[in-house]
Amino acid sequence: MTSATFQLAQFAADLRFQTIPESVVKRTEDLLVDWFASVIAGNGSRAVQSIGFFAQAMGPQNMTAAAPGTAQVLLSRTRSSPYFAAMANAAASHVAEQDDVHNGSVFHPATVVFPAALAVAQSIGASGQQLLTAAVAGYEVGIRVGEFLGRSHYKVFHTTGTAGTLAAAAAVGHLLGLNAQQMQHAFGSAGTQSAGLWEFLRTAADSKQLHTAHAAAAGLMSAYLAKDGFTGAEQILEGPQGMAAGMSSDADVAKLTDGLGTRWATAETSFKFHACCRHTHPAADALLQVITRSSLKPEDIDRVITHVHQGAIDVLGPVVRPASVHQSKFSMGTTLALVARFGHAGLTEFEQHFLDPETISLRDKVSMVLDTEVDTAYPQRWIGKVTVHTVDGRVLQGRVDEPKGDPGNTLSREEISAKAQRLAAFSGGATADEMRTAVTALWGIAQTAVVGDFLI
Repeated sequence: MTSATFQLAQFAADLRFQTIPESVVKRTEDLLVDWFASVIAGNGSRAVQSIGFFAQAMGPQNMTAAAPGTAQVLLSRTRSSPYFAAMANAAASHVAEQDDVHNGSVFHPATVVFPAALAVAQSIGASGQQLLTAAVAGYEVGIRVGEFLGRSHYKVFHTTGTAGTLAAAAAVGHLLGLNAQQMQHAFGSAGTQSAGLWEFLRTAADSKQLHTAHAAAAGLMSAYLAKDGFTGAEQILEGPQGMAAGMSSDADVAKLTDGLGTRWATAETSFKFHACCRHTHPAADALLQVITRSSLKPEDIDRVITHVHQGAIDVLGPVVRPASVHQSKFSMGTTLALVARFGHAGLTEFEQHFLDPETISLRDKVSMVLDTEVDTAYPQRWIGKVTVHTVDGRVLQGRVDEPKGDPGNTLSREEISAKAQRLAAFSGGATADEMRTAVTALWGIAQTAVVGDFLI
């Protein structure tokens, strides 16, 4: 009997564009556009600039689009090796907190899969169909690894940094034409480099961008090493000294191969509507429901109780008084305060208003309590429940079963385009015309013979 790791590797190696349902291909195109916009939104971030400067200093110098083996660093529109381009683009796409998320694995696939896959596709002259197929391989692998590692893993580890290394390895390995055994070795090398701890949130550190930069680059390196015959642990996931043994107490090996080829986890991935940690979104939508239904103004609110799952408490609990814009996106109180004030917790709202006295006053009226129903449903379903106490003594309840952006309440292509334009306008990373041109090209990627640049 072959191991679960090998079965997962074989799937990633053998996947073909023709076997992917058309609906999944279309969803992958949407996810690619959404990711591209998230990269552009990272323009101007100090943490992103630091990683970009490092990649520029360590990577090959003075490369041109005509040079073989090069890839585009999207924000600087310069050329580098695939390794350093993937690193820089992965960091950029995760800072605005607008990149996608898969609920069941609590994993952000786009920010590690697309940077690595696009960089390699550009460097080897792959087609758009090859890029999309590689991306699906990365999503399917990364999501299943995240589900396999379980809730206990996420309490301490940032799953995007850990499962993300294998997701990137799967995507790049597919583009490089690895066979199943080589892909298994790539997984072994990727898994032994998996990293990412939540401790950074307590002090508003920059580590989250490092997590994605490292995962994309380490996964890419692992695939290239495997192509050259480099070997890795054959059971890095379920082995007695593998990832589950060191990083989880509730790992379920069956989830590694759950529905391979029939259940398309890629299509289960959610878009982010609010520009903050996904754990805040269900409660934010539930509060917005109460405000709209009862015509509440911020000054009408005495206190808000959010009924949440344990994962929300684990991640958001340490952030009591956020000291930076990025840290404020992991504050339940700040997010709900901005929603109450502006009807949406977007990039501008966080950037300009997270330390307003009005925001702080509302923030401190918000609390989180563990809810059995919400916690039992998580992570497969992210239910939002709030209890709002008003200054005139009313007690109002709000509930959302599918937050905006989930597959059953998804964003249309028009909404994704509008989001892309908002992100570009906010960061100044691309003009409106440049975004329209790039988005059109990305949605037509399946007809592209050779993947090139999307920003000139």
